[in-house]
Amino acid sequence: METFRVKKMNAIAAEGLELFDERYTVDENEKNPQGLIVRSSPVTLDGFPELLAIARAGSGVNNIPVEEASEKGICVFNAPGANANAVVELVFTMLGIWVRNVDKGVAFCSGLKDMQGEELNAEVEARKKMFKGFEMSGKTLGVIGLGQIGVRVANMGIHHGMKVVGFDPFPVMDNIHGLLPDVKLAKSRREALAQADFVSVHVPLNKNTIGLVSTEFIGMMKDGALLFNYARGPVVDEDAVLASLESGKICGHISDFPSEKLIDNEKILLTPHLGASTSESEENCASMAVKELKSYLEYGNISHSVNFPNVENIPTVDVHSRLIMINHDKPGMIGLVTNILGRHDINIMSYTNESNGSIGYNIIDCTGSVPVEVQKEIEANEGVIRTRVIDFH
Repeated sequence: METFRVKKMNAIAAEGLELFDERYTVDENEKNPQGLIVRSSPVTLDGFPELLAIARAGSGVNNIPVEEASEKGICVFNAPGANANAVVELVFTMLGIWVRNVDKGVAFCSGLKDMQGEELNAEVEARKKMFKGFEMSGKTLGVIGLGQIGVRVANMGIHHGMKVVGFDPFPVMDNIHGLLPDVKLAKSRREALAQADFVSVHVPLNKNTIGLVSTEFIGMMKDGALLFNYARGPVVDEDAVLASLESGKICGHISDFPSEKLIDNEKILLTPHLGASTSESEENCASMAVKELKSYLEYGNISHSVNFPNVENIPTVDVHSRLIMINHDKPGMIGLVTNILGRHDINIMSYTNESNGSIGYNIIDCTGSVPVEVQKEIEANEGVIRTRVIDFH
């Protein structure tokens, strides 16, 4: 029975780690892992020659060198949706605090500790009008990015009696189908921003979204709108936000990403990166990440990868070995591997191929063994990134 070495980075919820069985050794000091499970620590790939996969117990992968991993044939997983509920609840908690001036009211009450009786009551009645707010119901919420978190934010807006308009330039239909029918889909970002009293951004961090919330972006927003960032810090151009707050273009900014520029501004409300900081979220993320990693190491199956196509094939009892081939997506790769296997009299029972446009991933189930020499012959060809053989007998 094959065993696997996993390196653990960060504190991973025990509920997830318990899913590793006796086939796995999990150690934060592992020097040569086949799998790596991580949360927020920066990942470097140097010194891990046998690393096959990285599982991020969270949604973002900006701490992982994804392109380098692809070139080395290392699959990168994340846990989309596992922390969605935690983020959504926090967004609406902070919105409630803002519209009802809860933070200011709490601070006021803390200053009443030296008062008693009628004096205390009189002070409360005299000052409470300072904290008069307004209601969410009837306002318009604009959601930019309709992944699993964005969809749930949009739906929660409907449940709070708001009008909701959402926009995603690259919508995933499985996510869009999860939207409540009352959510309006905008045809452009400008259309969504122009009508929203509250704008909540939920996009992944990548080279296309760094600084997405720019002067131009804010210029499309409705005057006096409130801006949320519970995605990633670099998605927002902080200088653009500060200038817009000073000019009055937007009324405020609520963010989960404190920085030197944003701290101590009366128009900015900050939380210390609490989006996914619940026990339930950490358990869900850890469990999803471990399941993804186990399925890949044991069977070569892929779900929720950010750099490889998703593919799953359950081997039958007649399968002796499974050959995995990872290649650049170019013509002739399927013919290449089948011809080599045929020349060596290796019988193919089933062949599954998927591509994401840049990476091709092949699961080839064989009735016999695939010798190391054959594996090396396949790997020697241009376009082949990596091969792997999983022996079921």
